[in-house]
Amino acid sequence: MSFRDLRNFTEMMRALGYPRHISMENFCTPNFGLVSEVLLWLVKRYEPQTDIPPDVDTEQDRVFFIKAVAQFMATKAHIKLNTKKLYQADGYAVKELLKITSVLYNAMKTKGMEGSEIVEEDVNKFKFDLGSKIADLKAARQLASEITSKGASLYDLLGMEVELREMRTEAIARPLEINETEKVMRIAIKEILTQVQKTKDLLNNVASDEANLEAKIEKRKLELERNQKRLETLQSVRPCFMDEYEKTEEELQKQYDIYLEKFQNLTYLEQQLEEYHRMEQERFEEAKNTLCLIQNKLKEEEKRLLKSGRRPGKRIVGMMQGGDSDDNEDSEESEIDMEDGDEEEEDDLEDESISLSPSKPNRRVRKPEPLDESDNDF
Repeated sequence: MSFRDLRNFTEMMRALGYPRHISMENFCTPNFGLVSEVLLWLVKRYEPQTDIPPDVDTEQDRVFFIKAVAQFMATKAHIKLNTKKLYQADGYAVKELLKITSVLYNAMKTKGMEGSEIVEEDVNKFKFDLGSKIADLKAARQLASEITSKGASLYDLLGMEVELREMRTEAIARPLEINETEKVMRIAIKEILTQVQKTKDLLNNVASDEANLEAKIEKRKLELERNQKRLETLQSVRPCFMDEYEKTEEELQKQYDIYLEKFQNLTYLEQQLEEYHRMEQERFEEAKNTLCLIQNKLKEEEKRLLKSGRRPGKRIVGMMQGGDSDDNEDSEESEIDMEDGDEEEEDDLEDESISLSPSKPNRRVRKPEPLDESDNDF
């Protein structure tokens, strides 16, 4: 179903003069009442003298109505309708209804165009019933087809007249044998009486079967009542083990509550333990990173000290005389003071690294071996 088909159908029905308003929402769900009403109105509009029963209360009536409308439109208007889609009475039925409405709408338009061309003439003189004329045309076509078929069958029968005449003459000339006829009649009567007796026997058997079934039903009813009474008795009696069962159920509930409490505590402690391990791991990682930084600083300091220790000393240029002994002594004293200062700085760095590593064993930083001062090579 398309929106265009539904719109065209509603507009055509309004133009044809359908008394009821049809909206586009009427065919969203199956609406057989509206479809049957529209079909009956269209058929009456096409041929007012048609007689189609409008009863659609039962399923059989609806099927008969759809078949009658489809047969009428196929024979009278040569319009083939899909009965399955019409019976669905939803949007797919609109396409089938549109086939009939389009024919009537086109005829109305043609009549309107012809009326507009002969406005100046006397309209009453040429007024006629289009529905009756179409009905007469359809009846003439149907009669012509029937005449053709009956003429062909009559021609075939007349061709067999020669053989049939001889057989007919022979049958008429043959004398009537009353004894044979009586014999055949007696045989037929006997067969009918036999069938009647069989029917009576079947009826008697049905009566006996009915009595047997009633006896069985009554027996089953008695058994059902007896079982129901027994069930009520069993339900009213309290079992002997019910007290023990209730006591055990209470103990089980208490044990379950204890188990639930212990399980919750265990889960909480496991969570706390995991949190503690995580914090310890973070502290360990932090101490490890700090120690690595300190080691890197010590290595850089060692490298710097090594570079400063390998520098060439101050060269003394002059003559080797006793007057320069004081200068040499001063230079040696300054070099010794520098070495003492470097050693003190290294000791301070070692103490700092030891204080910053809480959980690791103290690692003694290996001191660089002192280099021999070779300033007085002369």
